[in-house]
Amino acid sequence: MTPDTIVTFLRKRDYRLLRELGQGACGKTVLLIDEDINEKFVCKKYTPYDENRRSELFANFKREVALLHQVLHPNVVRVFNYYLYNEIFSGYILMEYVDGLDIDDAIKQSPERTNELFLQAVDGFEYLETMRILHRDIRPQNILVTKDGILKIIDLGFGKRVDTAHDFDKSISLNLWCAAPHEFSDSRYDFQTEVYFVGKLFEKIITENEIEGFSYQLILNRMCQPAREKRIGSFTEISRELQGARFTEIEFSDEELKSYRDFSRAVSSHITKIESGAKYKSDLTVIQKDLEMVYRGLMLEELAPDVAPILRGLIDGQFYLRRSGFPVATLKGFLKLLKTSNAEQGRIILANLHMLLDSLPHYSSGNLDEDVPF
Repeated sequence: MTPDTIVTFLRKRDYRLLRELGQGACGKTVLLIDEDINEKFVCKKYTPYDENRRSELFANFKREVALLHQVLHPNVVRVFNYYLYNEIFSGYILMEYVDGLDIDDAIKQSPERTNELFLQAVDGFEYLETMRILHRDIRPQNILVTKDGILKIIDLGFGKRVDTAHDFDKSISLNLWCAAPHEFSDSRYDFQTEVYFVGKLFEKIITENEIEGFSYQLILNRMCQPAREKRIGSFTEISRELQGARFTEIEFSDEELKSYRDFSRAVSSHITKIESGAKYKSDLTVIQKDLEMVYRGLMLEELAPDVAPILRGLIDGQFYLRRSGFPVATLKGFLKLLKTSNAEQGRIILANLHMLLDSLPHYSSGNLDEDVPF
């Protein structure tokens, strides 16, 4: 068998139809069960009724398949398989079965879950944002909640992967259940627009159900601003503010606080400016692994002779720096903090590091000067 050999599986997998779940303009959705593993799946069958738009709608269907194959997050529905018949503009997609209610009914039944579901929604949409995927059809029916209280973002049929500024041009108008944000008049739809619709969705649910005790009202108010200049800018920014707001609720010992503050001071004193397009690393496990590798090469030193590898563990992109003088003991203390922190403490540490990096001077990559960046 050569690398170019087509691998054909002759054994087809059979599923038993349990019931229909819905019918739309692009076909029907049914619930199936794989009796070999006793697992249920949702199958979306693409069979459009509008013959004049068959090719266009089939392209939307294939886009949803492609987008779902790129995502893996507990708050976004998973895709397991698909079957495409390009010659007749038809196909099927096999997805995770979410046994639950749409978010409106879920909160109506269990209003005490509102805070946690809001946090899960921010996590899910922040993940899509980092993957550069716009959902573009945010409404209660597309955000489900399982019986175990897990929020799931579904239906990326109108989703879009954005790679250039032109990808933010608004080409559809699906979110008609609330007032449009101001950028619609400029034919723009971007991640800040998604912030608006998620905010309006929770605002509507909270208001209609007269829910009391919602902990994040100030942030929600900023999400719901029609004017972009008054609205919070991204789900990443929301996540950082949420973590910062909860910092005082999480217990850190005096030694842990000192370890973080010593490290953050050392980082801020060695970075002079960061390129505006640089990304901050957001996986604490990866950050810890990278910094441990750096520490093993420095553990016998008092000061790091080159700070760049340490800072490279936090930033993916260009930055200017002071190369020497970073105390190795400070790096050791921060690594100990990461190893002993629980998941919630880890999220707080990461959020505060990102806010620290945000506070440092930034520059445009087009503004070159006599300095040589890392």
